[in-house]
Amino acid sequence: MVAGSGHAPPVRRKKADGMTLLYTSDPERGRIWREIFAAEAPDIAFVTPEEMNDPAAIRYLAAWDPSRELLERLTSLQALFSVGAGIDQFDMSKLPPYVRLVRMIEPGIVEGMVEYACGAVLTLHRGFIDYGLAQREHRWAPVKLVPAAERRVGVMGLGQLGQAVLKAVRPFGFALSGWSRTRHEIEGVACHAGEAELDTFLAHCDILICLVPLTAETRGILCRKTLSKLPRGAVLINVGRGGHLVEHDLLSLLDEGHLSAAILDVTEPEPLPQEHPFWDHPRILLTPHIASMTRADTAARALIANIRKFEAGLPMDGEVRPDRGY
Repeated sequence: MVAGSGHAPPVRRKKADGMTLLYTSDPERGRIWREIFAAEAPDIAFVTPEEMNDPAAIRYLAAWDPSRELLERLTSLQALFSVGAGIDQFDMSKLPPYVRLVRMIEPGIVEGMVEYACGAVLTLHRGFIDYGLAQREHRWAPVKLVPAAERRVGVMGLGQLGQAVLKAVRPFGFALSGWSRTRHEIEGVACHAGEAELDTFLAHCDILICLVPLTAETRGILCRKTLSKLPRGAVLINVGRGGHLVEHDLLSLLDEGHLSAAILDVTEPEPLPQEHPFWDHPRILLTPHIASMTRADTAARALIANIRKFEAGLPMDGEVRPDRGY
């Protein structure tokens, strides 16, 4: 387990002198990050594995999924920063208990998710899945227009991304609801919390958007038991993780007509095997995990800000709570 916000860490190893960040991700993004660190945070040394002369000098690590061997060499590591919004790719057992794990929270991720979610909601709301099928079959087939005020949009996961999506779709006039593990109060949104209120939330979702973190508790949460609680004809947008979805349950519910369509940006595995039934299903629209991507420039500045907060003894944006797993 990692130490998280509000939890006193065990005895730490001695900090290395100075501030050195090791970066192990995409080289092109690394080039941009290096330039921004040099211009805006010259006191934080930015190194790549090829430049790492002294592993004991590394205090911060920016990575997607570092190996156990690398972590064992970084004897002065204080914080591990994910280069993406998710942290489910990390094996928590690899991380020493005093290393703080931090998700990437930066404007580019939020903006991308808002754009994708709004586009997906409107695609399903205005029946573009049906129009695509009609076009391929050479049919001129108008779909009855349902006013947005009569369509209910629900978001599972009320973190920064979930709240941003709800705020963005609100001006269209949809009835909005949200569900999360813990209680939230959001203006204009009927909020539900915990297992006891999940069925009530689902019963009032014509368009369901999944944005919960992937944890042991949420793996497989989009299954027959939950999706069958949606109203008949409801649609699903999964922009969380592929592990949230039980694939054969979605296929069955689509073929039975209980669900009318799904837009999936995430799958498990990625990419899908060529023979996977999602490719050819007429009521599934697939995108290749592009809903929200980290912008190099804003991400670098978000990371610098978090290092400054850590050095000042302040909570970092996106710091993982070990008791929640996100």
